[in-house]
Amino acid sequence: MATSPRVVVIGAGVVGCALADELTQRGWTDVTVVEQGAVAAPGGSSSHAPGLVFQTNGSRTMASLAAYTATKLGSLTAAGRPAYTAVGGLEVATTPERLAELHRRQGWNTAWGIESRVVDPGECARLHPLLDVGAVLGGLHVPSDGLADAPAACEAQLDRARARGARVLDRTRVTGITRTAGAGRARVTGVETDGGTVPAGVVVCCAGFWGAAVGAMVGLAVPLQPMAHQYARTGQVRSLAGSGDGLALPILRHQDADLYYRRHGDRMGIGYYGHRPMPVGTDDLASEESGPMPSMLPFTEDDFADAWTESRLLLPGLADTKVEDGFNGIFSFTPDGSPLLGEHAELSGFWLAEAVWVTHSAGVGRAVAEWIVDGTPGTDLHECDLHRFSGGQLSPAYVRARGCQSFVEVYDIIHPHDRVSDPVGLRTSPFHHRQVELGAVFGEASGWERPLWHEANAPLLERHGLTVPERDDWASRWWSPIAAAEAHATRNRVAMYDMTPLMRLEVSGPGALALLQRLCTNQIDKSVGSVTYSLLLDGTGGVRSDVTVARLGEQRFQVGVNGPLDLDWVQRHLPDDHSVVVRDVTGGTCCVGVWGPLARDLVQPLTSTDVSHTALKFFRARELYVGAVPVTALRVSYVGELGWELYASAEHGALLWDTLYRAGAPLGVVAGGRLAFNGLRLEKGYRAWGTDMTAEHDPYEAGLGFAVRPDKGDFVGRAAIKGRSEASATRRLTCLTLDDPGDVVLGREPVRLDGTPVGYVTSAGYGYTVGRCIAYAWLPSQVAAVGTALTIDWFGRRLPATVAAEPLVDPEMARIRR
Repeated sequence: MATSPRVVVIGAGVVGCALADELTQRGWTDVTVVEQGAVAAPGGSSSHAPGLVFQTNGSRTMASLAAYTATKLGSLTAAGRPAYTAVGGLEVATTPERLAELHRRQGWNTAWGIESRVVDPGECARLHPLLDVGAVLGGLHVPSDGLADAPAACEAQLDRARARGARVLDRTRVTGITRTAGAGRARVTGVETDGGTVPAGVVVCCAGFWGAAVGAMVGLAVPLQPMAHQYARTGQVRSLAGSGDGLALPILRHQDADLYYRRHGDRMGIGYYGHRPMPVGTDDLASEESGPMPSMLPFTEDDFADAWTESRLLLPGLADTKVEDGFNGIFSFTPDGSPLLGEHAELSGFWLAEAVWVTHSAGVGRAVAEWIVDGTPGTDLHECDLHRFSGGQLSPAYVRARGCQSFVEVYDIIHPHDRVSDPVGLRTSPFHHRQVELGAVFGEASGWERPLWHEANAPLLERHGLTVPERDDWASRWWSPIAAAEAHATRNRVAMYDMTPLMRLEVSGPGALALLQRLCTNQIDKSVGSVTYSLLLDGTGGVRSDVTVARLGEQRFQVGVNGPLDLDWVQRHLPDDHSVVVRDVTGGTCCVGVWGPLARDLVQPLTSTDVSHTALKFFRARELYVGAVPVTALRVSYVGELGWELYASAEHGALLWDTLYRAGAPLGVVAGGRLAFNGLRLEKGYRAWGTDMTAEHDPYEAGLGFAVRPDKGDFVGRAAIKGRSEASATRRLTCLTLDDPGDVVLGREPVRLDGTPVGYVTSAGYGYTVGRCIAYAWLPSQVAAVGTALTIDWFGRRLPATVAAEPLVDPEMARIRR
């Protein structure tokens, strides 16, 4: 914007104060912070948060947000009080499983650039003298972890914002949001309070666990579940008495018992996640009328009994004291445990920054400020985007169930392929019952039940003489050698894959082509029946998604996208003249991927339409019948084999599956699962957006320059990537193969050159055709030369790997184009 708009930030907790500071630092000084409580003690989670900043996280995004928080708060003071003290963080293991997990976590830190080391029991006791050295097997030490003083952080950041022109209205209750309708989306105009209306062009809700109530004022479903969490303080601990500040104990996590600890002078603070989930209903979320600290509920002593027993075993010095006081503090949880950030899809200027803990607060403040001011955040936030959920995932029942599970899992050891346990079966394809009959073992993504493999295919291993190296315990979880049989069938015969969870949009109308040309990097203005792989870029040239666009009519397109974030992006760019209609047709349709060298032998007898290579070429679409079922056939392949994606109405789905499966029996058709699918696509070098590349990467770095046509005309991001090329890229998404066929990695591991960390793994999976694990990794360009010898960290081991030329299978594309 040419001038700074008026901004209202709702909530003066750590997130709201950080945002006010970051906005004013960028020149947006007309900022008003509205807080229903007193600024010194606003009454939300920031008022009672224990302030532990552990940066270690499997998510690169969340780790980077925490790292910025530690760095920024470490430079701030309020009335002489430091906002952050880097006392270090120590996570201890009391079981072999947890010790192995600490090695994995240390790998994350190495990948993300956070200094850490796994230490032995003696070093654990030296770092934290209260520990019983005999109770632990080792620990993970992060020197830059520490304690945030949330009230001091709020005060320091708010003071800086005030000095730049921001104002604060405390003890002011928000009662509504004003808006005006325009030619396109409605736009926010102000915030109604019990003290009058505050005009605003931008409103950001940082209300913490009151966020859902504020969202309801503008018709926004906020999938946030407040949960009560126990925190207690002991009486005086003898070994701490008189030690002053000389004994700087690190913050401590005992995750095997769902516990964490911090020092409070001569007492210890204890936080506990092992008690029963305590969801707090919206009606129970009173404001300051319920007392000065509505976020602090009465302590339920019985729920803390096990925590106190475990604490005295780990820290024997607590035996001479007792739990002196405690409370059940309210925190915000979401269905997947990540924050909720972004702008309302239907109300321009209304933003959310919710479900953010102190650990990530300053990082979120910076990212959201950049997003609002510059149009894109400097950090990839797709894991935190408000619009990542859809349909039943926004239902109160789902949000409550998943919020409770997120609470229970805070300190659990989570495998990358672990699935949601509650609720199950939220979204199923019309083929689900057939998959169950075939013994499918299901995973879950975005609420969809997706087969990982099918037990019915187990006999194929022996029948075809397939052997797969044994895996260690971790790599073998949510895995089966049956995946090798399904991959073998795809490469040698024919297989059917349930592609229904792939989100599909119908984009139609006289302005549809112009819209897609504006959003897509590739040329979409092709003949009816064309299918085009393309990218969606943001304003900085970052890859915000990849899509497959099928032109089914002059004004009708089917767009395969990666999820609700893409629907939101497309809708934000709709023209004001209503010349384009966008519909999510996923739930009313289904898709079977039929791939393999015998795919045409299976499909051709079932249709009167010629599906030969000359009649239906690669990357072409045609509407035809398979048996009695009308389908839209797209000649595309994500597994590198001949075949089609066959789309049909959901009402015909069961018949479509049965027709294909019965006809394929003489050909040896199998139902394939996601494990085989992932290995096959890695062998072909096909990228997975959100894992292999994000908005932090441009097309040329990601090896996707072929999908960019700068000469076709203007499109979003075109100016930003002008002059860039694969030759000029300083980093590359690179294919690695592990040297030992028995070695396996799963993703997010650090990659080393001569012992020095140089990058990290994105996607990984076993390539059953090439007989070894494949890992894609971001590496400096000078390291990405074919043949370069590297290592990948795996639970403290370093596994040899080599940069390979891609694709590993069928570089001539002969198997697809036949």
